[in-house]
Amino acid sequence: MSKAQLDGPRQIDLYASHEPIHVRQVPGFFSQLRLALRWGGFALLLALPWLSWNGEPLLRLDLPARHFQVFGFTFFPQDFMLVSWLLIIGAFALFTFTNWLGRVWCGYVCFQSVWFSLFMDLERWVEGSRNKRIRLAKASWTGEKVRLRALKWLLWTLLAGATALSIMGLFVPIDALLAGLATWSLTGWTVFWLGFFAVVTFLMGGILREQACLYMCPYARFQSAMFDPDTLIVSYDAARGEPRSAKKRAAEGAGDCVDCSLCVQVCPTGIDIRNGLQYECISCAQCIDACDTVMDKLEKPRGLIRYTTEHDLAGKPSKTFRPRLIGYAAVLLAMISTVAIATANRVPLELQVLRDRGSLYGRVTTDAGALRIENVYTVRVVNKDRAPRTVTLAVTGLPELTIDGPQTLELAGQEVRTEIIRLLAPPPAAPNQELRFTLTDTADAALRVARESRFLAPGQTP
Repeated sequence: MSKAQLDGPRQIDLYASHEPIHVRQVPGFFSQLRLALRWGGFALLLALPWLSWNGEPLLRLDLPARHFQVFGFTFFPQDFMLVSWLLIIGAFALFTFTNWLGRVWCGYVCFQSVWFSLFMDLERWVEGSRNKRIRLAKASWTGEKVRLRALKWLLWTLLAGATALSIMGLFVPIDALLAGLATWSLTGWTVFWLGFFAVVTFLMGGILREQACLYMCPYARFQSAMFDPDTLIVSYDAARGEPRSAKKRAAEGAGDCVDCSLCVQVCPTGIDIRNGLQYECISCAQCIDACDTVMDKLEKPRGLIRYTTEHDLAGKPSKTFRPRLIGYAAVLLAMISTVAIATANRVPLELQVLRDRGSLYGRVTTDAGALRIENVYTVRVVNKDRAPRTVTLAVTGLPELTIDGPQTLELAGQEVRTEIIRLLAPPPAAPNQELRFTLTDTADAALRVARESRFLAPGQTP
């Protein structure tokens, strides 16, 4: 078979019913690696709601309180810019590793591919090997088939439920969640989200499986924009494997491929890697393990299917360090460094100042008969740290300015305080003056935040 035939167009019936994929299990390095990663990832998800850091949850997204615990740091909605940067970093990390190692994200750590592999593991444990599962799928509904399917769906439901509980445990305390579940005292919204995560996990992992990767995930569609001839991909060496022969002792001139179809049987997306690079391939390397097993039995060199590059297959030298990869990596490292420095040097105080919208200004006469102009402000102070702090509030920008309101605040850990501040000053020369509010930690003067506002006086138009 020529390479043109291998890489040529394929005819696909878009209206054909979906044929379930029964994946065969084979031993090998990549199979064992994926097995360890998926069950290790599931164990980590189960443990994550229980882990703590200095007495606080290691990861807690407390939406009602509007603060988020992430590895010892407390973030508030005002820190949303950091979240934006983390998303951008994630995108560039995806670009970098895809250009370098192909679709390793999809094959090894993507939530969808990891979880539908977990569901397949349970299916294999209940229904047996690939051939047994195929026979069971074609068999009529006997008592044995009902028993096996009921047991499989029960295990799938338990897996989906454990996943939903662990995800919800990142938003609410896991012990309170389990206690509420045991006593049937959960709130309506908690029950809704538990059911939502469980149903979505069951559908995506047990029912849709590879279809979510093929038809719902956009990554498969634009991955080629990040590939180049030196990107590491799972490929079949057609020059070595063709023409195929189904005999162990093939005639002279035959390739190493014996057309055993094991590479197809182990593929979780059901493709034939011998047809060339396809968007359905998630680079899980199951076909590599299957082919290496056959080559070992035939006493032939491994690597008929292997991680390689287009340049390597064409007999050209491959380059690890190339301009696009270096550019991606440089931008990624620069962004990681910037965000790390910004997070480490983040001032654990937040100050917001809002003028009273109900009245532009007021006139006040002192006991001595002097006229003072009054402006009212709502000041919101946030202590982002877990430790209590004492802070002072100062306002500058006008001569003889006085503050009517608390100027020293005792803040508990992670406290959000709102105060009403009245500023009094003699009638200024201009109707609109700039003010500067400064919040300073009394124990460390270097920890301070400042915000600007305006002081309005007679003559200022709305």
